[in-house]
Amino acid sequence: MALVQGQPFQELPEDLYIPPDALEVFLDAFEGPLDLLLYLIRRQNLDILDIPIAQITRQYIAYIEMMENLRLELAAEYLVMAALLAEIKSRMLLPRQPESEEEEEDPRAFLIRKLQEYEAIKKVAEEIDLLPRNERDTFEFGVDTSTVNVRQILPDVELRELLLAFQDVLKRAERLSHHHITKEPLSVRERMAAILEKLNRTDILPFPACFTRGEGKNGVVVAFLAILELSKERVIDIFQPEPYAGIHVRFRVNSSTGD
Repeated sequence: MALVQGQPFQELPEDLYIPPDALEVFLDAFEGPLDLLLYLIRRQNLDILDIPIAQITRQYIAYIEMMENLRLELAAEYLVMAALLAEIKSRMLLPRQPESEEEEEDPRAFLIRKLQEYEAIKKVAEEIDLLPRNERDTFEFGVDTSTVNVRQILPDVELRELLLAFQDVLKRAERLSHHHITKEPLSVRERMAAILEKLNRTDILPFPACFTRGEGKNGVVVAFLAILELSKERVIDIFQPEPYAGIHVRFRVNSSTGD
């Protein structure tokens, strides 16, 4: 019983007209005649190289009769295959010519080749279908970050990390001690001025760039003291761009010296 606008409707109206194509049934189980034939063979564990044509033909005809009232265009493709199966069976029933010198080809050979090619293509298609597919297995997702204000908080540089960086510079200076050039030692104030001059040429200065390689231990110690003095006077900042990154030096943001 159907309901129309909440009222039971038990009798069809006399002027009711249903178009022939109002309802269509699609059989998605098989994609074509070869697909159905392969299904019948695999379902019964038959050898694809030794197909029992009569048995397969009967099953084929039964399937066509089942769907002949559903969609004639679809059934026509299967009728062609049924005719081919009948032709193969008739050729197999014909007596062979004993006087023929050449061995006759098995009437099923053409169909077997087609089935083998279709099976290989179908297997590859199934493997491709298992691969991840966008909009089916994965979906793109975007986030609008135009209104997000991200403020990067730099990690604090501890004295231990600063001393380790200084120790690394000192080791490199020891390896170059044979290149030491004797000259008048620089004072801490002179080295402070030299570091500030380097910072005037660049916004950020790596910690090792504050030292002069050819000055040996004495020059390294003087430069290190100059860095500490500039930090103490709040002229420069000693910082790391990110955790575990190298130490850098720059003008203090609120310092008039860095303007």
